Amino acid sequence: MSKSIKVGFVLLSRSTTPIPSTRITVLNMLPFLRAAQFDPKIVFEPLHNTETPDVSGLTARLKAEGFQIIYFQKVHGASVVALASELRLAGIKTVFGVCDLVEPIMVEATDATITVTDYLKSLYPAALQGKISTVHDGIEQPLLHKVDWGSHSGSRAQPLRAVLVTSAAPDRLPVIVEPPSWLHVTIVGRYAAADQQLRRWRETRWQLLGQTSIPEKLRFARFVTNSRIKRVAWESDGVYDALMKADIGIIPIATTKTAIATANWKVKSENRLTLKMAVGLPVVATSIPAYEPIVQHAHNAFLAHDRSEWLDYLSALREPATRRRIGMAARETALTAYSMERQAEKLIAVLQGLTNSDFHNSKT
Repeated sequence: MSKSIKVGFVLLSRSTTPIPSTRITVLNMLPFLRAAQFDPKIVFEPLHNTETPDVSGLTARLKAEGFQIIYFQKVHGASVVALASELRLAGIKTVFGVCDLVEPIMVEATDATITVTDYLKSLYPAALQGKISTVHDGIEQPLLHKVDWGSHSGSRAQPLRAVLVTSAAPDRLPVIVEPPSWLHVTIVGRYAAADQQLRRWRETRWQLLGQTSIPEKLRFARFVTNSRIKRVAWESDGVYDALMKADIGIIPIATTKTAIATANWKVKSENRLTLKMAVGLPVVATSIPAYEPIVQHAHNAFLAHDRSEWLDYLSALREPATRRRIGMAARETALTAYSMERQAEKLIAVLQGLTNSDFHNSKT
């Protein structure tokens, strides 16, 4: 039996309390790596989430423990670049995994780079493209999905339910602003839990104080008191509970007219879209680069450009048969291209490419 290839991971967040990118791009991949004759280990995790950790002094240990590949999960900065250079001299291959940054110096310093979208890859200089591969975020709960899309079209008395999942704590409902009378919206985000009343009050107070003008404060007050908008705390099980109870998935994103290719909204991954699609939700989303290759408009989802289109597409989904048709097509799309197995295959191909090239170089 061939000896396992030791791969070490330098994490952006702690493995015991991982942020989504750590969980999806690293922790979920470990069983697949083990099955493919790799021996993955966590070699560094910060006390607090940080993209620019101090990783000095690791080279001797990594070399002594026989690591052949080190994967940097989104981390960068002078200390990380220095470690990558030291590892190269020690004959250890390195990989830079990135989800929303353009860091050419890290691509130059490492042997391979993995981006989560083709759009993000396209933002790197042409000379570096050959070192970059795309591995998307894999679907985490493929067995959970809707089997009933409802039989009513929504009304004030019996509203349809839309869900927005986010890693932030929105102080407004972007683009849509005010849900139509027949729709209730649940925002699953970085809010305090419902039973943490004091913490929730403090968070709301700070968000109110953070509004820069009287009109903005009034807008925020309308948002938090709107009976058709519910804010709930993100938790792993609660997310899927909210998705399964919803009739429609929404991803409204506030965009600005800018030529900056790295604007925050432009480099978002497709994870929030494929998450909802995999459950079988019909989705309306703001059109951004990561979503456009996935969506066949009006077939497996809708892409909206302004509030008028948002309201039109939401209205189209009042029809139960339309919700079912688009939801089923959405799930098929997501599971076919974005399963964890498919993404693990891509990651494994990158790692095997590094070890194979090392083997061939030793023969020449």
